[in-house]
Amino acid sequence: MTEPSRTHEELLAENFFLKQRIRELEQTESNRKQVEEALRSSGEKYRELVENANSIILRKDAKGTITFFNEYASRFLGFSRDEVIGRNVVGTIVPASDSAGRDLAQMIQDISIYPEQYKSNENENICKDGTKVWVAWTNKLIFDDQGRCVEILCIGNDITKRKPAEEENRALTERLQHADKMEAIGTLAGGIAHDFNNLLMGIQGYASLSLMNIGSSDPNYERLKRIEEQVQSGADVTKQLLGFARGGRYEVKSADMNDILAKSSSMFGRTKKEISLHRKFAKDLWSVKVDRGQMEQVFMNLYVNAWQAMPGGGAIYLETKNIILDEEQGLAYTVQPGRYVKISMTDTGTGMDAKTRERIFDPFFTTKEMGRGTGLGLATVYGIIKGHGGSINVFSEPGHGTTFTIYLPASEQEMVKEKTATGTIARGSETILLVDDEKMVLEVGRDLLEVMGYQVYTAGSGQEAITVYMEKRNEIELVILDMIMPGISGGETFDRLRKINPGIKVLLASGYSITGQAQEILDRGCNGFLQKPFHPEKFSNMIRKMLDDKSACQR
Repeated sequence: MTEPSRTHEELLAENFFLKQRIRELEQTESNRKQVEEALRSSGEKYRELVENANSIILRKDAKGTITFFNEYASRFLGFSRDEVIGRNVVGTIVPASDSAGRDLAQMIQDISIYPEQYKSNENENICKDGTKVWVAWTNKLIFDDQGRCVEILCIGNDITKRKPAEEENRALTERLQHADKMEAIGTLAGGIAHDFNNLLMGIQGYASLSLMNIGSSDPNYERLKRIEEQVQSGADVTKQLLGFARGGRYEVKSADMNDILAKSSSMFGRTKKEISLHRKFAKDLWSVKVDRGQMEQVFMNLYVNAWQAMPGGGAIYLETKNIILDEEQGLAYTVQPGRYVKISMTDTGTGMDAKTRERIFDPFFTTKEMGRGTGLGLATVYGIIKGHGGSINVFSEPGHGTTFTIYLPASEQEMVKEKTATGTIARGSETILLVDDEKMVLEVGRDLLEVMGYQVYTAGSGQEAITVYMEKRNEIELVILDMIMPGISGGETFDRLRKINPGIKVLLASGYSITGQAQEILDRGCNGFLQKPFHPEKFSNMIRKMLDDKSACQR
């Protein structure tokens, strides 16, 4: 069948559509060329941007093999592109681990597995000459059609200059946070110790009163002596609590640290023959104002800690020297700049890892098995040293032993030699006002004073004490005043009594210790301080000393 002839109009229309299609095709080809030109120009601009960027730009595959390395990276790290392309970043520009012990090889593997965690990171890098630099990286993962990571684009900037300042600020922040934590725990521990000491005071007092009325042949004599010993054991526990509590010092006097170290180490050495002791003490060592008993406690704790780290025996090295800390050093050790006595103690034990070092001074932290330690030892050491205005630092590595370094503020006062107890109860006949809000402490204190021969008035509060003193001021020669009382505190009571009689003699007694509020009262002119629970011998001698002192009401 022949095709029907088309009209002139149909032929014109077909020609028109053909010409239009040709123009469309010509336009499409022009667009393609424009797109190609734009892509070529864009690629050149991208390469120019990448090559001239003032940042390290590299690409690597998911396993860490370098596929691209820009010009800045070559200049900064010192490697040519041929030296790094095709090599893994680990061992080339990234160390396997950094100075902090982080596993950087594992981190490189983890970037493609945990992209959200590693959008950015900071780590040490190695230049070709071996120099280590710190780089802050931004990482962008590139995926294929199946959603698999095929490449990682990494852009890095040099932070080597600011990193030390950041590390110093981080370390300082951690020390301040640690100090705040210790302050909070110390406040709690101080309150517990105070209440517990008041309970011990009652037990000690009644045991001592009973012992005063019986002879050594009485069957109850030895039992009562054992009660006194148990009270002392309880008091030792509260001393540890108060050791890291706010206000942990008791009897502060200028002392010779060489003497304290020599005596405490000799005592320890006699019981641990497998440990050799080496001493290097500075001549003309400056005196320090310390509680001698607490300092002995510090070093006995450190000796025992060292001994436990040397199960097969070993050596302890003790060294003292005078040192002056400037402002920068003071900031590093969190103390005021000035004159200090430096004490170093090094052992040859097993050492500690970083995780243990970070927690070593935390209360109740212990590496011993359950039931073998309280975790109070080194926390007490820390609290005592900080309570004396000093600083303690530790350096240790596994297998390389441990060194504790202590800085104690030097004192201008002359050293006070230790006195030996007389073993006798001092007696008298004067009149004393005893003030305490704890009924048991008030009763046992009154009984003790009366057995010693004194006339006693009692008051259960600050307000009652002021009333009694105003009525009996001509009779009362000494006031024994509790520091912590509800209503009118011991400090306020003392101030009001001083207004009534500026020459009044006051002995401050507390379950807390001498630092802090008690020290402030002493600085205002109070005559002395007595820590609860106290033994009758010490109690009687302190009273006698104050009553016999004819000087003004000053310590």
